[in-house]
Amino acid sequence: MAITPPGPPAGPGSPGTHLTHGAHPHVVPRHPRLDPLADRYAARTHGMKTSEIRALFSVVSRPEVVSLAGGMPAVTALPLDAVGSMIGELVSGMGAQTLQYGSGQGDPRLRERICDVMALEGITDASPSEVVVTVGSQQGLDLVTRVFCDPGDVILAEGPSYVGALGVFQAAEARVRHVAMDEHGLIPEALEEALLDCRTNGDRVKFLYTVPNFHNPAGVTLSEPRREAIVALAEKYDLLIIEDNPYGLLGFEHEPLRALRARNNQRVIYLGSFSKTFSPGLRVGWVLAPLAVREKLVLATEAQVLCPPSLTQYAVARYLDTQPWREQIKTFTELYRERRDACLESLAALMPAGTAWTRPEGGFYVWLKLPHGLDAKLMQPRAVNAHVAYVPGIGFFADGNGREYMRLSYCYPEPDRIREGVRRLARVIEAELDLHSTFDAVDTGTFRQVSGAVPGHEAETIVGPANRDTGKDDRP
Repeated sequence: MAITPPGPPAGPGSPGTHLTHGAHPHVVPRHPRLDPLADRYAARTHGMKTSEIRALFSVVSRPEVVSLAGGMPAVTALPLDAVGSMIGELVSGMGAQTLQYGSGQGDPRLRERICDVMALEGITDASPSEVVVTVGSQQGLDLVTRVFCDPGDVILAEGPSYVGALGVFQAAEARVRHVAMDEHGLIPEALEEALLDCRTNGDRVKFLYTVPNFHNPAGVTLSEPRREAIVALAEKYDLLIIEDNPYGLLGFEHEPLRALRARNNQRVIYLGSFSKTFSPGLRVGWVLAPLAVREKLVLATEAQVLCPPSLTQYAVARYLDTQPWREQIKTFTELYRERRDACLESLAALMPAGTAWTRPEGGFYVWLKLPHGLDAKLMQPRAVNAHVAYVPGIGFFADGNGREYMRLSYCYPEPDRIREGVRRLARVIEAELDLHSTFDAVDTGTFRQVSGAVPGHEAETIVGPANRDTGKDDRP
């Protein structure tokens, strides 16, 4: 069952703006008495809003709150003494280099080691000359979008999609059309339908944005047959693919799947990051792109930040050169597997009937669907009052869908805290169901839980559509 069916493109428009292909919106001044510069802002700023995740930061930092919200890696699992000594020696021995400006493309030695990392996912033809080091993969996505997108262009993206990507696309004044996915990832038939619709409507599709491994937020992984099918569609329809892959090495149940970029080196631009496998605080990511695209990315990064920070690049390169980083990834993987299991077992034991969720095979996230009629955004204050935090699903859609979903992150809390957080969340959902039953007798539906959540749990996988308005599973 699809997470969300294809629908019309969602634009960045908001009250006071009107967007046409390639045209600048007319901006209506807002609140001039509150902000005397309101009539001077660029049109693109009027659609800006706080991320559903960032808005929770002040809440999740409170010690009494169990945060199942932010996807913060468990950096305490690193050998912090060894890493600290390594960085200290790096500065004392190479300070003149590590504290100086660097190349806009990034440190050559780091780019060589990045190629070694990508080889673990089947990308064996990458050259360091095709790699551009970025300030996290978020900057890489922003650079790619700046290079390719004009206002009004269409970007195809899974529904739901990574909230940070949606922010980048909105800032570029691009329109997002969500493409349906299910428990096996993006649905090729839905992608082809979206491409044909856009062609009929005269829309310019610039690229498909996808997170194929342990998807953020849905937690699902694109199956092997679908990987081949999507690459074939890219050839058929002259489609560019942006493959965002921060979680690919953090699988619990199998070796890393071959990246889309390993199957086609001209139609796929690959985004990578060390935030999940080493440290998010260093802010080191990269883009692997054909040489012509690389040249434009370097020019764009030089205009934006001159060059990525030298110290953090040298630190990552030294880490890859001197530390057992492959074993460290295995340590992370076992830790996250234990926390995933604690989350799934608690969900199976405690969630009320009508709740459904995905079963991730790696990464950080579970995507949970509430019983029919409940709204994760409206329920959020009551959850915070009960000292548990999650991210409402609406933040992961550009078109207003997703209110009946939430993202749960199991990567940061200890297993016992995860169990307690799920217990608190289950109580909140039960109270919400009672409230609805009392006041408007909402039918909470008959969704079944996800199979395999715990040994012996024999239920069917449900990853229902985001705008589905019935609680029944009406498939044949």
